[in-house]
Amino acid sequence: MKLFQQMLVAGVAMSLIAPIGAHASDINIEEIDTYVRKKSSSKNQNRLSSKSFSNEPATVKQNVDSSVINFPYEASGFSETTTLDGKVIMALGGIDGAEELSSSLNSSVTFNSVYQMNLNTSFSGDDNLYIRLKGGEWADQWKMKGSTYHIDAKDTADASGNIAFNVDKIWYSFPIGDSVTATVGPKIENYYMLAATPSVYKPGALKAFKLGGHSSAFGASTSTGAGLKYEADNGFASSITLNSKGGSGTKGLLTNEDENKVNTMIAYTADQYHLSATYSRQHNGWDAWSYYATTDAASDSAIDSADAYALRGWWRPQETGTAVPSISVGYDVINFDGHDLAEDASGYFVGFNWQDTFQPDDRIGLAFGSVLSIDTHKAGVHDPDDVEPLLWEAYYSFKPNDSILVTPAIFGGSDVESDKDDDIFGAVVTTTFKF
Repeated sequence: MKLFQQMLVAGVAMSLIAPIGAHASDINIEEIDTYVRKKSSSKNQNRLSSKSFSNEPATVKQNVDSSVINFPYEASGFSETTTLDGKVIMALGGIDGAEELSSSLNSSVTFNSVYQMNLNTSFSGDDNLYIRLKGGEWADQWKMKGSTYHIDAKDTADASGNIAFNVDKIWYSFPIGDSVTATVGPKIENYYMLAATPSVYKPGALKAFKLGGHSSAFGASTSTGAGLKYEADNGFASSITLNSKGGSGTKGLLTNEDENKVNTMIAYTADQYHLSATYSRQHNGWDAWSYYATTDAASDSAIDSADAYALRGWWRPQETGTAVPSISVGYDVINFDGHDLAEDASGYFVGFNWQDTFQPDDRIGLAFGSVLSIDTHKAGVHDPDDVEPLLWEAYYSFKPNDSILVTPAIFGGSDVESDKDDDIFGAVVTTTFKF
């Protein structure tokens, strides 16, 4: 009952955030500015004006110590083809049973946050250079890949709680002819280069439910990457992507020591439905699919290679606001070569979303599935327990205004980490402020 008592108090606190943000647009900025100017001293000659933010280059000179060392620094705004947006995410919640997943975890209610900035620049009108800056602090219980990993979790804090603001993503995409798009970058995940969107289910809490099951062929890790995507006019599309963890280091790109994966997708997408099949060849221990897998399946042993297959499909109604939800499904199979415990593993996913049910832009979500678990164990190596891994979540998201999204969610699972009685139940309220 301790978790629920904590969540009751936490829920009341979080409920105060949305109304404050919702009424922020009612503040009269001009009146505040007038008031500040009246109260300011006439002797203050360092006030900001419209010229302070001019796009014209400015020269700054700075003195260092007693020596006069002058250097010019030119500062100006972004180019006209660059856009900047960002968001702040705050999540308050707890997980009952977290201590059963690892002795270092606990069921305490924690406050977690992420700050993100997105830069997009076009040089020709058809291309795009994307840079993402991100930093955050999340408690360890929200980063268990097979079960509790929050969809927005990002921890860049050191032991003292200082949060680093890092370059999180960089890639450049450009067209080749009318139907082909190329993408290349030093920090990218494979799913940004796919031929089509494999799932329309939007997770409310768990990253495991991303892309119709964040496992098998879709499990991703930020690394050096490149891809080609072909899109026909009739709804058919295909893509091939490469991700390499050694490409930016001493191991090198596509060497025997390089940890890499190649994905190939064939898809057909219409207005209301989608079908796709994806094959992935993974080399030298690539295990990013562990976001939706048991501990035994995602063993840290050095897997020589793996062949993964992912089937995806979704359907959505023509109109929102009805009792009929969108439906997303996924099925994954992976065959191992060199796994210490297993020959193969499989998992499935089912997700439902209802939109515009009680008010515009709200969303109800319900998802469940069996995380990627071992089907065939190696003979004489492991005596498997009698387990039936299951993970689920349910949530409701709504917008107090155009810039704030509030998502209360609950989630749970059984036998999701170590192929034993690892049962969890969690609750979290996630608030996103976009600007």
